[in-house]
Order: sequence, then structure tokens, then C-alpha cells
Amino acid sequence: MPTARRTRPATLLRDSRALAGLAVPLVLTQLAQVALTTTDTVMMGLLGTRDLAAGGLAIVLFNQLRTMGVGLVTSVGNRIAAAAARAETAAGAADGGGEAGAGADVRGGEGLRGGAEVRRIVRASMAVATLAGLAGGVLLILLGEGLTLLGQEADVAARARAMLLALAPGLLPCLWFQAVRQFTVGMRRPRALLRITLASVAVNAGLNWLLVHGTWGLPELGLPGIGAATSTVYALSFLALYASARRDPVLAPLLSPNALKADLATTRDLLRLGVPIAATYGSEAGFFSLTALMAGSFGSAALAAHTAVNQLVYIVFQVAVGLSHAASIHVSRELALGRFDAARRIRNTALACAAAVMTAVAVVYVTLPGPVLRPFLDPGAAGDGGAVTIATRLLLVVAVLQFFDCAQNIGVGLLRGLDDTAGGFRVTLVGYWAVGLPAAWLLGHAAGLETLGIWLGLLTGLATTALLLLRRYARGLGALARAHEAAHGVAGRPWEGHGKVVA
Repeated sequence: MPTARRTRPATLLRDSRALAGLAVPLVLTQLAQVALTTTDTVMMGLLGTRDLAAGGLAIVLFNQLRTMGVGLVTSVGNRIAAAAARAETAAGAADGGGEAGAGADVRGGEGLRGGAEVRRIVRASMAVATLAGLAGGVLLILLGEGLTLLGQEADVAARARAMLLALAPGLLPCLWFQAVRQFTVGMRRPRALLRITLASVAVNAGLNWLLVHGTWGLPELGLPGIGAATSTVYALSFLALYASARRDPVLAPLLSPNALKADLATTRDLLRLGVPIAATYGSEAGFFSLTALMAGSFGSAALAAHTAVNQLVYIVFQVAVGLSHAASIHVSRELALGRFDAARRIRNTALACAAAVMTAVAVVYVTLPGPVLRPFLDPGAAGDGGAVTIATRLLLVVAVLQFFDCAQNIGVGLLRGLDDTAGGFRVTLVGYWAVGLPAAWLLGHAAGLETLGIWLGLLTGLATTALLLLRRYARGLGALARAHEAAHGVAGRPWEGHGKVVA
């Protein structure tokens, strides 16, 4: 027992460092990436309340399709991490030295087989991203044509439609970027992501100003200029990340982006995992999209307040996304190496890190609502006063909501590490749609709480989802561990396929 007390803190510290080594660059990259939409939102706020409402609605719809497209390629990182781990083990066994180092994960000896597997995954991911980007762009334009049928004011719908036309072309390079990103994350070499994303924020801010106001001889596009700037930045970001990977001595031999040469079986495998992930992401994004439409039914001030607060939630949510991706990659790797105890500890480490960050943010929301909202809403501007009042009340709900929002995203990532993507989707259907959406409608409309009630419904749905996802992970991991022990013994060979997880 004394030995256990001495080793447990050391083990937790090691787990935290391992998770942070991948999570920190991902969190910083996510925060830098969300600065793109934050910059867009601030610029829309400068144009006025109606442009903020219309632009916010357009971004919500764009994010709906973008998020689902990202979901289709999210399993790429897990697949590559598992392939690299197996190659390391094979290379280490061939050398008689156990597990190989991270730098030799797919090179030499049996590692050549792992390299071929990684290249097949990359090609398949680019094929999936291309199809999703083209289909999503067309659908985005069609959605813009139907906004008035969804209860939006005619002027707001017209402005949002123009914004969507400018955003649609950016979806394809955005998804290409995500496919290459998952490749670098799966190989545990995501460092270039942060530099590229930070540069894209500066470029986006400059292009926003130039295209909105028509500076330096460019046309004065107004609100659509923000969408055009965003699409341009997505294209530049993809080119920069691709060029960076080509210069990396480990990544370059494995980066095979020719979608036309994609292996059909590998593509089907990615879609098998990716479709439920896309549905899960789409379920959550759709949940928030519908609540935006519900908020819009209470007027432009309510929609502007909802847009501003939703953007704040989206910013903080990136911490959860980074932790979720890092935890997911580590779970896939640990299972490929047959280390189930480590996979269990990853959940606790990720949740503890998330709770610490969410607590700090909640304190800021509760004590400093004015400065937090000022970048988006000016209480002295015409039409913004009512929006500020609504948004201030919403921050009190968000202070609690973000804990569950973070936990449920980490839960989705953990299940992805188990290859249980379908289970995560089913849980979100219950949490978001069977619990959250009815609660939002009842509290917002039936109880007369309007936008505040909508966000209380969001909180209820996210809390339900988080609890169900984490419970499913605990049960699924336990079932895999028991099956592995029964088949191979405690010291058996690494797990070579997760199989189907049963709730």
C-alpha cells in the first residue's frame, strides 16, 4: 500500500504530461482557429445589430455543415495513431528492444507495412473530404434560399443569404485542411498547426477590413466580404499545412493526398466510422442551430444576444475539443498496445483538466459580464441595449452549461477511441433531441422565459448527454478489457481490433 501511494501521484503526473503534450498544441490551435469566427463576429457587430443577427445565422448554418464534414474525417487521426502504434511494436520486436521510439514509428522493418497503411488512410481521407466539401457547398446555398420559410425576418434572411454564398466555396479547402490535420495529429506531430492557424487569424482580420470597406481599390462588399475573407483564408491555410507536412521528414513520405487513388475498402472503413461521428457532430450543431432559430423568433435583439453568447461558448468549447482529440488519440494508441488501465486514466485526466479551465472561465463570466460582452455588443448603440441585458442573464446559465458541454465532447472523443462512434451518436439523439430540445421549447415558449429558457434547455440536454456518454465509455472499456483478458491473458499481445462495443 505505501508503494501504491508513492506511485499513484507519479502515474497521474505522467498521464497529465502525456495528455498535455498533445492536448496543449491542439487547444491553442483550436483557440486560434476560433479567432477566425470571433473576428468575423466582431466585424459583424461593427456593421450593426441586423448584420450581426444575419451573419451569426449564416455562420451557424455554415458551422453545421462544416462540423459534419469534419466529423467524416475525424476518425482518420485514430486510425493513423493505431497503425503507427502497431508499426512501432512490430519494429521494436524486430529489433529485440520492445516498443520503438516515436520518431521511428513507421520506418524500417515491419514499419514499412504501417507506412503503407497510413498512406492508404490519407488518400481515403482526402477522397471523403472532397466529396463532403462539394456536397456541403451546394447544400449551404440551398439552405440560404429557404431562410424565410424558417421564420426569419425578410431583411435578416436576405443578408444571411448573401453571406452564405460567400462562405460556400470555403468549405472544400476547409475539409482538406482538416484531413491533413488529422494525419499530423495521428502521427503526434501537430506543431505546425498552431503557427499556421495564428497566421490565418491575422490574414483573416486584414481581409475582413479590406473587403468589408473596399480599401485599396477593392469592392466594398459589406457583410458578404466577411464570408469571402473566410473562404480565402481556408484555402491559404490548407496550402500552408500541406507545404509544412511536405517539409517534415517523418510526415512527407506518408502524405499521399491523391484522392483518385483512394482504396475503396479503406474509404468505406473511414465512412463506417465517420458517418456516425458526422451525425454526432451534426446532432449537436443542429441542436444549437435550431435554438438559434428559436431565439430569432423572439426578435433581432434576442438573436443578437444569442449569437454573442454562443460565440463565447464556442471559444471556450475549443478547450474541450483539444482535450477530446488528444484523449481520443491516446485511447486508440493505448488500446492498440493493450494497455487498458492507461485508457481508463485518460478519462479522469481529461475531465480534471477541463474542470479546472471551466471554473476559471465561469468566474470571469459571473464577475465581469460587461467586458466579456463588449467586443460583441455595445450597450450604448441603438438596438444593442436590450441585447446586452439578455446576454448578461445568459452568461449565468453558460457558467454552468460549459462544464457539461466540455464533458460531453470529451465523452464523444473517448468513445471514438473505442471505435464506438455509432454509440456516441445514439446517446446524442437522446440527450439533445429527446431531452434538450423539448426542454428548450417548453422553457422558452411554454414557460415564457424566451431566450433564457432556451439556454436552460441547452444546459439540460448537454448535462444528460455528458452523463450518458461517460457511462457508456466506462462500460465499453470494461467489456473490451474483459474480452482481451479472456482471449490473451493479462500480459497478452496488443489489441489488434477494438470490435463492436455493446452498451
